[in-house]
Amino acid sequence: MLFEKPAVRGRLIRKPPPEAAGKAVVTAAPAVKRARKRGRKRGAPGSRLFRPGKPASSRAYGGAAYQLGLQLGRQDSPPEPPDGESGLRRLLNRSWTARVKERGLAGYPWARYHAAAAGYVRGFFAGMGRPAPDWVPLPTERSVAVIVTAKNEERTIAAVLKEAGRLTDEMYVVVNGSGDDTFRQARAGSRAIVLSYPQALGHDVGRAVGAKMARADILLFTDGDMPIPAEQLVPFVHGIEQGLDVALNNIHPYLGSFGRQDSVTVMKQFLNMALGRPDLKASSLTAVPHALSRRAVETLGLELLSVPPKAQALALLLKLRVGNAGRVNVIRGNKRRKLNSGRRNPVASMIVGDHLEALKLVGDRQGARFVFPDVLRKRRYIGGDA
Repeated sequence: MLFEKPAVRGRLIRKPPPEAAGKAVVTAAPAVKRARKRGRKRGAPGSRLFRPGKPASSRAYGGAAYQLGLQLGRQDSPPEPPDGESGLRRLLNRSWTARVKERGLAGYPWARYHAAAAGYVRGFFAGMGRPAPDWVPLPTERSVAVIVTAKNEERTIAAVLKEAGRLTDEMYVVVNGSGDDTFRQARAGSRAIVLSYPQALGHDVGRAVGAKMARADILLFTDGDMPIPAEQLVPFVHGIEQGLDVALNNIHPYLGSFGRQDSVTVMKQFLNMALGRPDLKASSLTAVPHALSRRAVETLGLELLSVPPKAQALALLLKLRVGNAGRVNVIRGNKRRKLNSGRRNPVASMIVGDHLEALKLVGDRQGARFVFPDVLRKRRYIGGDA
């Protein structure tokens, strides 16, 4: 376990780790009552994005977790490192995954995971006498690819790829009908494979194109307009590692009351209810980030990925494992444009249309009432179906 003693209420104090035991010891100081500021509302858990430059040791449990990771990284540091960055990253991830399983580090609180991971990378490279990169190790031995779709994102694409590059070497960028410098920025700012189409292919077609190029076991999708810190992308990979085929972003904590939700959000929730999965609420393949297993890609087919709600509906109909894995506030970070702002904007109308296609698919397979029983009408009295 990470701590020798169960956590108790109060301030956690880290003592220097004993050399013989090789463990970080955590003790608890008496709790200090503090006056709570009035007039300040607490946001939903996880509503703030991680700050990439923020030291891991300053996060919750960071001191003890970081020191533990540092010790384990030094122990696992290879005496003869493999040649090349890719080989070294694979060795790091393989060793880290073994430690994650051994110590039970994955899962919430994720701050503990990220602090331990940061310490592990530093210790791993310190044992080789090298400066540590800003990699974020993944809790899986399977290969991971990040697929980024971008259109006129010259200001943000470099930052998006920088965070993706902290996770994996396999990155694909599909530049879809851009009229700015997105292509050059993507080429100059990363080692990603960049594919550019001069004419717009369609809103989500780039995802299908990226999935066709990728060869990894786990495909992680995001957009070029929203730099999401690598730490917040880890739970989606972990979700696939834990058995999901479709790992969705849970945006429910960031939604307002039902009466104030837009038509797209309402359609997302209704589709999940029609498929017998009200627990998913408004989680949808329409929103990034999300991850797919290789099994999901091969079962659904590449073409269907260009209509995300339809792909999600078929995944549930075919009994693929679909669930929430991470929580990223993309509502706040979504870039406002002319086409996606205001009531009945073109993007919203298109997404609603995609959901209608998905509902048509569900109706064709399950009947017009979907999963909802008819508890009022007694059709058998007039010779009809019950």
